[in-house]
Amino acid sequence: MTLSALQKFILCESYGQRGKILVAKFLKFYQSQSKVPTKHEQVKIVDKSVNRLINKGLLVGWGEKTQHKWFIKEVQLTPPGRKSAKKLQGEQTKLPFKK
Repeated sequence: MTLSALQKFILCESYGQRGKILVAKFLKFYQSQSKVPTKHEQVKIVDKSVNRLINKGLLVGWGEKTQHKWFIKEVQLTPPGRKSAKKLQGEQTKLPFKK
């Protein structure tokens, strides 16, 4: 299963926490990026990544449901999510080498 850099960040941040974690905490990912999208786009991207991790069964989400969409406010790791986050802790991060 391939994961994006943001999804890896979400799993690693969730791995160190006990209980539920606020989704707004994952916006910290963009502080280390060179090209930062607008705040509105950041929220949309994080929301989409969290939803994809929930669909893969790595996270459980709590939030509000409207007629058309779920608005996830808190997440928690599932046992398969904990296993993949632990595996990510052992991987070496890639450095931004110029080619």
